[in-house]
Amino acid sequence: MTTPLGTAHGAWIDEADCRLDDLHAEVSRHTDPAEYPLASDVRAGVPVYTPADRARTDRQALRTELIAALSDGPGVVVFEGALAGDVVDRASAAFTALIDDQRAAGGAVGDHFGEAGANDRIWNAAQKLALHSPDVFADYYAADALALISEAWLGPRYQVTSQVNVVNPGGRAQVPHRDYHLGFVDVDQLTAYPAHMHAMSAALTLQGAVAHCDMPVESGPTMLLPYSQRFRGGYVAFYQPEFIEYFAAHHVQLPLRKGDAVFFNPALYHGAGTNHSADIRRMANLLQISSPFGRAMESLDRTAMVNAVYPALLAMKAAGRSAADLANVVNATAEGYPFPTNLDSDQPIGTLAPRSQVDTVLAGLLADQSPQDLANALDAQNERRIP
Repeated sequence: MTTPLGTAHGAWIDEADCRLDDLHAEVSRHTDPAEYPLASDVRAGVPVYTPADRARTDRQALRTELIAALSDGPGVVVFEGALAGDVVDRASAAFTALIDDQRAAGGAVGDHFGEAGANDRIWNAAQKLALHSPDVFADYYAADALALISEAWLGPRYQVTSQVNVVNPGGRAQVPHRDYHLGFVDVDQLTAYPAHMHAMSAALTLQGAVAHCDMPVESGPTMLLPYSQRFRGGYVAFYQPEFIEYFAAHHVQLPLRKGDAVFFNPALYHGAGTNHSADIRRMANLLQISSPFGRAMESLDRTAMVNAVYPALLAMKAAGRSAADLANVVNATAEGYPFPTNLDSDQPIGTLAPRSQVDTVLAGLLADQSPQDLANALDAQNERRIP
């Protein structure tokens, strides 16, 4: 990661690390297209990758370039056509039905960095989509673009959570911020975490947003400050008025088309923009993809998700979908990390770790296990994990 870990800058974040001039020096960098040869374009300092770029390029080389862009580079990339339009439309219809149900049920609606109740938000949208429309969920998370960048930043057993945000016409911009983990720590507690934890926090998650409609700039697509993830004192400083003002004057916004996705380092300063349009309900699926070695923000019942989605996986396999597509869906659905567990009953016999839920589902797919047999296997596995 770019934030120094050595003692030259001290082991702790203090006032000397929160100078506006230092932020300005970082974000004044120019993105050289020659440093991102696998991208089709660089717009407002952000590398843009098309489906053709992703299809024809050596996968390891592309992942290496994406890591460079997200860590030391601008901190953000755009994938054009990350998801097919018909898949996005089906998911949008499901999300709209879920929002209608929420409205009918009533109750308080909160938001992280925006005005509560001004927009429509679906918390835990990944699980809700899996249970509401498992076939749509399976097609959505089979997308190779989502797997490609998740594997690049987090490795093969990433954990998907998502929240749908609909910013209605007139919806105001969010306060610029950094994201989970340290982005959600109270400001008076942030300096109690040593500097190396500030550096590590960004390596534990990947932030993304899939556009579920065309998003011209007037509709308020995500405001971004390229290279701001490099700013050492950023988690502490973003609460200060002068940094908020600087963001307002220097951020960029990229128009997106339906199915495009933007992915960024969670330490990048960003925020949803104001929707100045008269008639665009700006819907985005906000992805928070976590390392298996960290804690996701939301708690998901992944066993329920697997049981709902598994028949759709069997149908995809029967229809000839690739093993990679199936694995993408399984990784987005099941628990990929075998710990914590009860090692008395869930023993790592012949291996360093017991089988994860992902391993159980993939084995079931390979053997064409019935949904009921897989459900029984998952129940037995869960029982072994209980202390």
